[in-house]
Amino acid sequence: MRPFVRGDIDGFFGLAIDNLVQLLLIDSLCRFVLGLPSEIIYQRILPGAAISLLVGNLYYARQALQLAARTGRTDVCALPYGINTVSLFGHVFLVMLPAKLAAEAAGHPDPATVAWQAGLLACLGSGLIEIGGSFVAERIRKATPRAALLATLAGIALTFISLGFLFRTFARPIVGFTTLGIILVTYFGRVHFRGRIPGGLVAVLLGTALGWITGIAPAGEIAEQASLRLPIPVIGEIVSALNGGLLLPYLSIILPMGVFNVIGSLQNIESAEAAGDSYETRPSLLVNGVGTVAAAAFGSPFPTTIYIGHPGWKALGARAGYSTLNGAFVTVVCLTGTLAHIAWAVPIDAGMAIVLWIGIVISAQAFQATPRAHAPAVVIGLLPGVAAWGALMAKNGLRAAGVGTPGGPPFSESLIGAFRASDTWIHGAFALEQGFIFSAMILAAATTFIIERQFRTAALWFFAGAALSLAGLMHSYAWTDSDTVMSLTPAWPWATGYAVVGLFLLATRWLTVEDEG
Repeated sequence: MRPFVRGDIDGFFGLAIDNLVQLLLIDSLCRFVLGLPSEIIYQRILPGAAISLLVGNLYYARQALQLAARTGRTDVCALPYGINTVSLFGHVFLVMLPAKLAAEAAGHPDPATVAWQAGLLACLGSGLIEIGGSFVAERIRKATPRAALLATLAGIALTFISLGFLFRTFARPIVGFTTLGIILVTYFGRVHFRGRIPGGLVAVLLGTALGWITGIAPAGEIAEQASLRLPIPVIGEIVSALNGGLLLPYLSIILPMGVFNVIGSLQNIESAEAAGDSYETRPSLLVNGVGTVAAAAFGSPFPTTIYIGHPGWKALGARAGYSTLNGAFVTVVCLTGTLAHIAWAVPIDAGMAIVLWIGIVISAQAFQATPRAHAPAVVIGLLPGVAAWGALMAKNGLRAAGVGTPGGPPFSESLIGAFRASDTWIHGAFALEQGFIFSAMILAAATTFIIERQFRTAALWFFAGAALSLAGLMHSYAWTDSDTVMSLTPAWPWATGYAVVGLFLLATRWLTVEDEG
C-alpha cells in the first residue's frame, strides 16, 4: 500500500476539520471561559497539543502501513486520532474552572495559572490510566458483544456529534444546507467532481466563501500574531500543581475520565475491526496513553484519544497518508499561531457537514456491523448517550436562563421538583449522565445475551452494573452551584436495581419456559 493515495486528501480534510474544531474550542474556552492569557494558550497549551497529536498520527499511519504489508491488502485505513471532545469539556468545566474559582475565592494572585496546572494534572492522570488500561483492555473487548461496543459509540456520534452540528446547520441554513448537500452527494452518492477535486475541499472552500458573504466570517479580531512557538516541557508546573494539592480534589473527575478514554478508544478499535481493519489492542491503546502524557508534559491539559470515525474515513478512500497529513497540519497550526488566523477567517460552519456525516456513518455502522437479531440491543445501547446529551442540553438551557451563573440561583435539588411538574424526570437524566458510557455497554451487552438466551452471562453484566454503581462510577452525582458532577459515592438505589435484575436472570431457568418456534 502506498503511503499516500488520492483518498487521503478527502480523509485529511475530514479529520483535519474535526481536529481543527477541537483546537478552536480550546482557543475559545480557554480565552472566554477560563480567562487564560494568550501566552499560556499559544506558547504552552497549543504546542503541547501539537506534540501529542503528531506522536499519535505518525504512529497510527505507520501501523496501517505495517498491517497492509502483513496482509497484502491495499485498503487499510489508519486509526483516526485526536483530542477527546468529552474530556475537553470535562477538564474545562469540571476541573479547570472550579480550580480557578477556588483560587479566586482564596485570594490567589494568579488563578488562571492554577486552572492550567489543575488541567495538566488531570491530563497526566488520564494518560497514566490509559497506559495502564492498555494491558487489560483486550480481555474486556473479547468479553463484550460487538453490539455493546458499537452502540455506545453510536450514541455519542448521534448526539454529541450529529445533533449539535445539525442544530447549527439549521441555524445557518445558507452555509449549512449548501455544504451538507455537497457532502451527501459526493460521500453517500459515491460521485466526485470533475477533475477529481475532493468533495471535502469544495465544501470547505464554498462554505468559507458563503460565510464571508453572509457575515458569519470573519469572527472578531485576530487573537494572536503568527510566530514560531516551540514546545517547552512544563514538568515544573506539574510538580508545583502536585505540591499545591490540586490532585485529590479532582480525583473523582480524573479517574472516570481516564477510564472513559480507555473504553472509548477500545470501542473505536472494535469499530475499525468491524470495517475490516484489525489492529492489536495493547500497542494501539499504549501509544494513545503516551500521547496524552506527552500533552501534559509539554503544557496541554487536554487528553488525546483514538478517534471516532474510522469507517467514515475508510469509506472516503483514506489509507495511511491522511493521518500523516493531519499530524503535519496540526503541528503547523499550533506552533505558528496560525490557529488564531484560521479562527478569524474560516467559520466552523464551513466544515461541519463533514463532521455531521461522520456521526451518521458511525451511527449506521452500529446496525450494519452487528447481527440483525441484535438490533434491539443496539437501540438500548443508544439511549444512555441520548440521555446524557439531553441532560447537557437541559443544563445549558438553565444556564442561559441565569441558573448557576454569577448572581443567579444555584443548581439544587429544587430543580427536580420544578422539572417534574412538567413530567420531566430530570433526576433520571442526571443519573444516567454520570458514567453513561458504562451504562450503555452494560445494557446493550446484557440485552444481546438475553436475545441469545444466555441469561447467566446477562446476569453477570447486571452485577457489573451494580458494582460500578457501588463504586460511584455510574449514576452517582452531586450538586455544585452550576452543574451536577460525578460523586464517587455508592449509588445504592441503582446498585440495588441492577442486582435485582441480575438475580432474576439467574432464576429464569426455574421461572420461565422457552416459547415454541
